[in-house]
Amino acid sequence: MLTVPPTTKLWFASAVDLRLGFDGLANLVRTQLSADPLSGHLFVFTNRSADRVKVLYWGGHGYCLWCSRLEVGRYHFPEATAAGIELTAAQFAMILDGIDLSRVRRFKRYSPPTTTPFRAT
Repeated sequence: MLTVPPTTKLWFASAVDLRLGFDGLANLVRTQLSADPLSGHLFVFTNRSADRVKVLYWGGHGYCLWCSRLEVGRYHFPEATAAGIELTAAQFAMILDGIDLSRVRRFKRYSPPTTTPFRAT
């Protein structure tokens, strides 16, 4: 089970060369995503065939790199722009479980109406 605090963002970059290690991926975060790799957020990378994933994050004392390789099949990531896209933890968990997000339908849920602040006249 993937547990990510709500304050942590997940940034997904378009396909990259996954032979890169800590420093190469951190440089891609700075240049391609225009983000700070020391921010504590998770930066997700995949290769062109989408059968491998690397997640780079700052662990407080140094970089951490999580890697996954599928023996059969591929991950179904959404199309990323040159600047990358932000994923929710739920979306990332679904991708890791083999769910194609383009085929997922979200149903309407209740949300409280927005009220305007009371103004005394």
